[in-house]
Amino acid sequence: MRSVTLTSWYGGLLLGCAISLLAPTGESLAVEETGSFGGIEPKTWVLGARAGFSVPTQTLSDNFPSSTDIGPLVNFQALYSFNNWLLAGMMVEWERHGIGIESRFVDVDLGHQDTVSVLPTVEVRPVKLGQFVPYANMSFGVNVNGFGENVRGSRISPNNTFAWRIGWGADYLLNQRLALNAEWAYKRNDGHAHTNEGRIDDWNASSFGFLFGVKAFF
Repeated sequence: MRSVTLTSWYGGLLLGCAISLLAPTGESLAVEETGSFGGIEPKTWVLGARAGFSVPTQTLSDNFPSSTDIGPLVNFQALYSFNNWLLAGMMVEWERHGIGIESRFVDVDLGHQDTVSVLPTVEVRPVKLGQFVPYANMSFGVNVNGFGENVRGSRISPNNTFAWRIGWGADYLLNQRLALNAEWAYKRNDGHAHTNEGRIDDWNASSFGFLFGVKAFF
């Protein structure tokens, strides 16, 4: 079983490096009101497509001898700015984690858990720093969980759960319509699951997400 905490720190370092690589080199874009309050024009649609990886925050269950892999993460969002700092809209996110049993005597691949999260979202963009626009967002919604079993006769059925997500990130403006993006987020996915042995009440698939992609502004 790998160290989730150590991996999360590595992921955070990777995110920081990615943001630093996006720092302006050469001639910068002409951005008005640099450093003033507000990081977006009012009545603007923001469409984003990002991909990355998801790191579990802890062991899946204390009552289930399992290991959970770092998995792929895909995120789409559509937000609308009501003024120069507040946006609201919708985010949809998919992630997958391989689940197995690892011990001294056995190593079994049980299958994978898929999660589709539907997340109404609020975002704040307090300032624009040259070509960088930092932001924070928060989402509440639902995690739709499913499991694909690899072992014949096994049954693992996680329930759908309440989703709470909080994220921090930054856009690097290539021009007025397009930006590169990097974001780090925590998402809660804590519920129960039914297996052949009965119900497991502490089935927790919460995760840290690290996303990289593009955004368009209209």
